[in-house]
Order: sequence, then structure tokens, then C-alpha cells
Amino acid sequence: MIVKVVKSRKFLPPKDNLWRLLSAIKNLKENSVVAVTSKVVSIGEGRCILLKNIEKDELIKKEADKYLPRKMVPNEWVMYTIKNNLLVASAGIDESNANGYYILWPENPEVSAKKIWEYLRNKFNLKNLGIIITDSKITPLRRGVVGMAISYYGFKPFKDYRGTEDLFGRKFEMETTNMPDCLATAAVLTMGEGSEQTPLAVITDIPNIEFIQKKYKPKSGDYAFEMPEKEDLFYPFLSSVKWKKGGSGKNQ
Repeated sequence: MIVKVVKSRKFLPPKDNLWRLLSAIKNLKENSVVAVTSKVVSIGEGRCILLKNIEKDELIKKEADKYLPRKMVPNEWVMYTIKNNLLVASAGIDESNANGYYILWPENPEVSAKKIWEYLRNKFNLKNLGIIITDSKITPLRRGVVGMAISYYGFKPFKDYRGTEDLFGRKFEMETTNMPDCLATAAVLTMGEGSEQTPLAVITDIPNIEFIQKKYKPKSGDYAFEMPEKEDLFYPFLSSVKWKKGGSGKNQ
């Protein structure tokens, strides 16, 4: 697998032209996946709020689906939140590389990913193209961040091993590979977290990926990408605290 970052100009809050930024991609070939940081998508959509206009914790509460008070976090560094069925810090709100603004997540990341997919697919006359909108997250019991996909489009989200056999003939019952987050981790590693000014990456020669030309629709719940909380292996931890209901981005 090959990951190549794309250098861009500074992308300026509170709103800038995402389509001009994407013009930094000069060439795309079939069977590529383009990673775009959620920050530039959000700036393109004008999802920015001046720091002086609202207190951050209040904004987090409005943007989150569910949240835990800051006092429950060691050193009160962040607020734990669930947003868009993802466990993330601070509802994805970021202040880095933001020039005095809070940058929220895209309003509808799936719709944003589809629009970028349509734009680049038409521009480069491609059949098979994937898009991931990326962000970074922390992992329990580890320092540092890794990448995640807050949305994707143009490919199936799994390499499914269920029903196949391992080296010794044992059938897999649960094993699936999470393609969007695996690709996002590789992209975020190369794009960086600081002042690199590389918000785009092109991924090629990807093993085990299956491209599609429409929204992925699972044939049953067992094939859905998102996992309901009560079915998740981490549900004992998620259910052991008293979450408070957030505003889910209303009135923003």
C-alpha cells in the first residue's frame, strides 16, 4: 500500500473553498482512496465558531449526542462524548490550526464524503474511487493519537473473514477488517498533526478493498458498519457511567 500526502496552501477559518483546495490533487488513478481531514471539510462548510462567542464545554454539550462532565476525566483534560455513534473527545471540536476558532465536525459527514467522491470521480473520470474523512482519536491505555474515519464513501467497509477457515481449518466466526479506520490510520500518520499543511492524502495499491459506486447498504444488521451500543464488546464500560444527553448539534 502506498500513501502520498498532498501539500496545500493554508486553509483559513471561518470559511474557505474546499473545491479549490482539492485542486491540489493533480492526478488520481483508478482504485485510489483519497483521505481528507475533517478540519478542512468543516472549514469548507463554515463550521467554525469564534472562541470568544461561547464557552467550550457548553459548545461540546450542544454538539455531543451524549457526554460526561469534565470532572470525570483525569486532570479534566477533555470531556468524553459520543457523537455520530463514535466515542470521541470533546465531540470532535478542535482548536489547533484554527486561528482563534472552534472547528466542529462536518454537519453530515456521510453527505460531505459523497460530495467529495462525486467531485473527484467526475473530475478525473474514474469508476473506482474511495473517500474517507479523517480525524484522530486516543486509544485506551496508550499515549498518542491514531487515525479514524468519521465517514467514508465508494467502497465496502469490511474485509469479511466470517465463514472462511484459518491456517488450521478453524472457521472464523467474528473476524472482519475495518477498512475505513485502517486506511485513516495510515493517512493520519503521513499527514501529521502539526503544521505540516498536508490535509490530503492519496492511498493506492490497497489490499482487500472492494469498490462500489453507491452508498454501502448492509444486507442485515450483522453486516452493518456501525455497532449498536448494546451489542458492542465495550458496552459494559459504556453503560457503567451516567451519560448526559447532549444537544446533537442543534441550534448551531
